[in-house]
Formats: sequence, structure tokens, C-alpha cells
Amino acid sequence: MVKIEPFAVEQWMDDYETTATYNLAETCCASISLTDLQNLSEQPSSSENSQSIVSLFSNNTKLTYGAIRGSEALRGHLSRLYSVKTPTVLPPDNVLITSGAIQGNFLLHYALVQPGDHVIVHYPTYQQLYSVSEIIGAEVSLWKAKESESDENGWVLDTEELKGLIRPNTRMIVLNNPQNPTGALIPKSKLQEIVDIAKGQSIIIHADEVYRPIFHGISPLDNEFPPSLLSLGYENVVVTGSMSKAYSLAGIRVGWIAARNKEIIDKCMVCRDYTTISVSQIDDAVASYALAPHTIHSLLLRNIQLAKTNLAILETFIEGHRWACDWRKPRAGTTAFVRFNKMGRPVDDVAFCKLLHEKKGVLVVPGSRCFGHDFKGYVRFGYVCETEVLEQGLEKLREFMKGEYVDDVPLAK
Repeated sequence: MVKIEPFAVEQWMDDYETTATYNLAETCCASISLTDLQNLSEQPSSSENSQSIVSLFSNNTKLTYGAIRGSEALRGHLSRLYSVKTPTVLPPDNVLITSGAIQGNFLLHYALVQPGDHVIVHYPTYQQLYSVSEIIGAEVSLWKAKESESDENGWVLDTEELKGLIRPNTRMIVLNNPQNPTGALIPKSKLQEIVDIAKGQSIIIHADEVYRPIFHGISPLDNEFPPSLLSLGYENVVVTGSMSKAYSLAGIRVGWIAARNKEIIDKCMVCRDYTTISVSQIDDAVASYALAPHTIHSLLLRNIQLAKTNLAILETFIEGHRWACDWRKPRAGTTAFVRFNKMGRPVDDVAFCKLLHEKKGVLVVPGSRCFGHDFKGYVRFGYVCETEVLEQGLEKLREFMKGEYVDDVPLAK
């Protein structure tokens, strides 16, 4: 029987999310309503072609399974987004719509990785990106990003180390860019190095890009601004994304797989038939509306500005508590990885998070429980929630730091 490891971060959220008053663990940009989404749209309400979101639910379309691979409209919008500044257009048929990126990631590894294969995974990261391959029976090597005070990217990957990890049976390299939980990014030059290494041995690269394009610490005009990995011209690149993180629409459960190599999509489709037949037509329609040219730019502007505003608030907290915590400031995404210590020794982050939730109603995520034993003392914050929630949660955390942190939080063992 296949042994499935508990999905630590999802179980943590399930255990505590509904009872928290201040959720600073959520990794989505602050969620929006359908009314909010329509208000963000630049489509004139008087236009003959305009369609309110409400009408998507009240027209006479029969609610069949719909387009199995995703509607032409939705796949067309994604094709357009992935074709910007690329030499060749990504065909819509090279996009497969899934029930969230979590299904996309699962299908991708289930379809492409076999027992005995070797997979290299950018680390720390979302547990699914290495656990699924382990469940299948593959060997997994963790390519560990190193904290760096001298590099502005914060958590740095060494491509020489990557070369040393590659084996004859290496099937896939897995990246997470921007990275969960650190908020670090892999710059363009480093992405190109990774592509060159993989290309030389025909290794597939899977880039989980669910936090793209929430880049708030680097300008698109910067030479190192990271493009989608699909834009670098390697045919064995495949990316996953979703409407949940960068687009504030986790509730519609829409994600996707996109690849230059159509065979990758077809293999995923074969496996998909055994899971979810299709994404709900209603969810597909909402995603199409959000990614349409009349809406996407305003939606992303709102979320990137929210990330900048909230990160400055979190930074003020960090700077005011340097006696107990430090970090590598995030440059992208929605998460920050903060290390708490006493006199330079890491605290028990699980005890810290449980006590903070119990005493102050603030939910954050323990690093050693949810991202690996290497990260004792680390706590993940999701800071792109509503600004008032962040401010109120941090005020409660300030109170906690003055009292329970000093007196009751133990050191890591």
C-alpha cells in the first residue's frame, strides 16, 4: 500500500484557521468578492459586449461538464500572458485547466515521474512539490537555498551544487519562483543557468509559479527581473499557476498547467481523467473575466500595491524586534520567513505558534513543522491579507513579545 505522508502545512491550517481571530498565515493576496472583481474591471458597463459577472450565473447556459481541458476563452487568456516577450506564441492547446494549482502539481508529477526516477527540488518549499514524487517511489534530493546577507535575493541557489546533484536517472528539477515560504526570487540569469544545465541532459523543469507575478521588490525594467520559465525557450519546461495567490480568487478553485511540449499536457490529461473531469463552468467563467485585458491589470495593480504596503508594515515590526527576530526581506510573493530566537538560539517555533494562537488569536505557521526540521525557530507569515488584519495581528504579536514570548516560549531542542 502506498504510504502518504501527512501534508503538514495544510493540516496546520485546517487545525487552527477557523478559530484564529487574526489570520497571518494565509498566503493568498486578500480575497475579493465578485462585486469587487467587477468594480476592478475597466470594461465599460454600457458596452454592447460587456457582461456582468452576475449574468454569468443567470444566463441560459446548461451547466454541463463544459470544456474538459478548460474553455477557449480561459486558455486563450493564459496563452496571451505566457506569450508576452517570447519569440513564439504559446498555443492555447498547450494549457490545461485544473482544480487549483494543487491538482496541477499532483497531475504533473503523477504523469511524468516513475518509481526509480530521481527528482531535484528547490528547498524550502511547499511540501507537495517533493512529497508526491516520494509517494510515487522516486528518489528526491533537496536543492537547498542558502540564506545570504550579501545577496539581495536573500535565499540563494548554487548552480554548481545543482550539477553535483544530477544523476543518470534524474527526471525532473522542481523550482518554486517566487518561493514559498521565503518570498525570495530566482533572478533571470540564474534561471537561464538552470535551463542550460537541464537542457544539456534533457531533464524536465517544473516551475511552480503560483505567486507570479507578485513582484514588489524588483522592477520589471531590471535586467534580472525573472520571466516565466516558459519564456526561456526550453521545450521541456512546464509551469503551474492558479487564481488563488496572485489573483485573490482561491474560492473558484482554478489552476493550470502550461508547457511548450504538447506531449507533457497530453500525459497530464490522461491522468486527469481519473480525477476531476473538468473545472466548473462557473469557476472557469469567473477566471476568464479576471484574466481578461479589461480586468487583469487593475487586479494585479491592487495586489502588488497591497503587498508593498503590508510588507512595509511587517518590516517596521521586524526592525522593532531585532532583539528576538531576523529575516531576509522578501522581494516577491506573499510570504516571509522570520526566525525567532532568544540570545541567538532558535526558539521552539511550534510552541511559539501554538501559544500565540491560544493567547492572542494570531495564526502563523511553524517552519520546522511545515517546511522541514532544518528550520527550527522559523515562522512563516502571510502578509498580503487586508491591511487592517495585518496591523491588528501585529499589535497582538507586540503584546505577546513583551509577555508570553519572554516568559513562556521555550528554546528549540
